[in-house]
Amino acid sequence: ITGGLLFAKLFEETDLPDGLINVVTGRGSEIGDRVASHPESDVVAFTGSTEVGKHVAGLAGENLAVPAMELGGNNAHVVTADADLDRALDAAAFGSFVHQGQVCISINRHVVHEDVYDEYVAGLVERAESLPTGGVHDPETIVGPIIDESQRDEMLGYVEETVDAGATLETGGDTVDVDGVDDSLVVAPTVLSGVTNDMPAAANEHFGPIAPVIPFSDVDEAVEIANDTEYGLSGAVHSGDLGTAKAIADRMETGNVHINDQPINDEAHVPFSGVGASGVGHYNSDAFLSEITETKWISIQHEPREYPF
Repeated sequence: ITGGLLFAKLFEETDLPDGLINVVTGRGSEIGDRVASHPESDVVAFTGSTEVGKHVAGLAGENLAVPAMELGGNNAHVVTADADLDRALDAAAFGSFVHQGQVCISINRHVVHEDVYDEYVAGLVERAESLPTGGVHDPETIVGPIIDESQRDEMLGYVEETVDAGATLETGGDTVDVDGVDDSLVVAPTVLSGVTNDMPAAANEHFGPIAPVIPFSDVDEAVEIANDTEYGLSGAVHSGDLGTAKAIADRMETGNVHINDQPINDEAHVPFSGVGASGVGHYNSDAFLSEITETKWISIQHEPREYPF
């Protein structure tokens, strides 16, 4: 809400006509539904969960408004046996734990070749345990509080259920007491090993500082694991061979793939989109302009035409 109000305040200081940009705060079920279903709404853009996105797109469809939906993700971070492991691990720690993992394009699953699996897990645990936890007002904080108790309980539930299913909790898996933060909303950076793709922490968009690490034996299996989800928002591939990395990236069913990097990338000049349950339409660049404008064909006949009748 604060960001939206600041956005509105900044535009107040420009020469834009009054009423061109409006920021309306309140419950989505009261305000959002009205905007999405209003006959004057030609394009309805929404960023949020897939469940709510389907609802919003349905409302927009009642008036044949164009939906632009950026929804959930279950993003895979694929690491091959010949990858630069330190580089891959640095990317992995950032991609999993920045903003407490509360980013739709953060790493949801680490898919790692079995030959480097143990070393990768150990390196990720070391990095996870080195990250400072704390409140949002502490400039040293890297991993801060989760948005609310419900989200915290859900993600910790995924961790518990995944361990019950046979995975190993390498580090984290619980809250951290922080002065000034109510109800222990800070979840320790968590690493799970021995994970399979059907375990809760991997099968669901956990949206938290949780790193399930899944082993694979060959490229085909890595691609199969990465694509075994309803989502297709972002992803990453680390490999010492760019040909291999590009081949994996081409086969990943996702709107964005980043080679030798992590999935959290969003640049204004590059089209951004998801596939499957991750959304429809494009954001950024000229691609978004085509979403929010109409293409019209206007022709001029300079010479008289001869018609068949």
